[in-house]
Amino acid sequence: MPRPYVLLSVAASLDGCIDDTSATRLVLSDEDDFDRVDAERAAADAILVGAGTIRADNPRLLVRSPSRQAERVAAGKPYSPAKVTFTRTGSLDPSSQFFTAGDVPKLVYAPSSVASSLALGPAATVIGASSVHDALADMHSRGISRLMVEGGGHIHTQFLAADVVDEIHLVYAPFFIGSASAPRFVHPASFPQSPARPMSLVEARQTGDLVLLKYRVHHG
Repeated sequence: MPRPYVLLSVAASLDGCIDDTSATRLVLSDEDDFDRVDAERAAADAILVGAGTIRADNPRLLVRSPSRQAERVAAGKPYSPAKVTFTRTGSLDPSSQFFTAGDVPKLVYAPSSVASSLALGPAATVIGASSVHDALADMHSRGISRLMVEGGGHIHTQFLAADVVDEIHLVYAPFFIGSASAPRFVHPASFPQSPARPMSLVEARQTGDLVLLKYRVHHG
């Protein structure tokens, strides 16, 4: 089934946490790494986060660099990629920045039983999808050929377990969180990226005290 190329992007502590348990969002990257992520966003057709990330972090999910915005517009694209989210329950606030920031398309995928009653008005297009594969096929039909997935842990797990990730960019921050209840990069699952089918490391780069690892995923 045709689908977009999927880049999964994540920053984590050395013990695999993507946040701590405080009320304040944990900063895991530095300005150089934020700029790298901005470049990856600018190269994508859409950026995806889960509904939980929208509720917890209220992200804007926009390209920040004016020059990258201008390059996209010059290429006939919106100044920032489309925004995409998955929700199982429909618990989304149309006043969150995901919906209000930026004049770009917003797509919401939900189970058909939820999508039929999800009232977001003009804030987004709601699509019923029974699986990750169905949602990716729909994105492909809408001209999305490169998708950047930014979390959180449930979304990372869902995409990796479904074997639809083509590339992983993993940044490690130089500290530990040490809490069993802190959000993790992934949750327990049956991952096809196993010892029997390992990924290939294509780049390792130091950025200050951070390290970026880029992996290519091999599909069976």
